[in-house]
Amino acid sequence: MSEKAKIYADVRKQIASVVAGETSVTARYATAACLLRDAFGARFFWTGFYVVDPLKPAELVVGPYQGTLGCLRIPFGRGVCGAAAATGETQLVTDVHAFPGHIACDSRSNSEIVVPVFDRAGTLVAVLDIDSTDFGAFDLEDKAGLEAICGDLLTA
Repeated sequence: MSEKAKIYADVRKQIASVVAGETSVTARYATAACLLRDAFGARFFWTGFYVVDPLKPAELVVGPYQGTLGCLRIPFGRGVCGAAAATGETQLVTDVHAFPGHIACDSRSNSEIVVPVFDRAGTLVAVLDIDSTDFGAFDLEDKAGLEAICGDLLTA
């Protein structure tokens, strides 16, 4: 197991431990964003959640995050977060400037990974968005680690 995989496994356990029994989704997301940012430091320039707005179910609205100011709303299908919401699939982007329709919430972001979050019923409820100032900052190991964490987040 690589060092990065070990960090993901440890963070996954930490998040599960802290949120065990917690019924507030906001608290769960805030805990995950904080612990992920803490574990990976500067590589995780912006780490947080965009939540499906129950009043506008084709839009994401900013939720708990760590980092600079985030975009307030993102329509499904627009940018990296919107693509993840529309497809229900993780988006791994090595250069956000080459991504069609990219939304530049902070011009310092150069790469991004966005992971869908589903509830127990399998309904999309949010996306976890992580940006980096480095190009190519995320890989398949990040994808696996983050998908495991998001898989636990609302089902544990």
